[in-house]
Amino acid sequence: MAAKKKKVKGAAKPEQVPLEEAMEELTSLVAELESGQQPLGDALEKFERGMKLLKDCNRQLDDASGRIEIVRRLTEDGVETEPFDGTATIQRQGDTTADDDSGSLF
Repeated sequence: MAAKKKKVKGAAKPEQVPLEEAMEELTSLVAELESGQQPLGDALEKFERGMKLLKDCNRQLDDASGRIEIVRRLTEDGVETEPFDGTATIQRQGDTTADDDSGSLF
């Protein structure tokens, strides 16, 4: 007699949840976990679900940033674009868009 394979909960690859729905679910999970009202087993399951959602959200955002292009300038032949740089402006190395280094707005 062949041994039955035991299904492990969460072992199957989950379907991709749209980013907005994943963010809403993450918000709900965080609120539930912060309340501290769940038994430890339930809290761990919710934490694991949240980590999976977070990983999927990060992947979706990385994919989207790779597809975004910024219009650099208009030319006679059309539009010249450059890849989107998703880092915060202050974190960019060698950002030469400012006229001076004072950081002053005025």
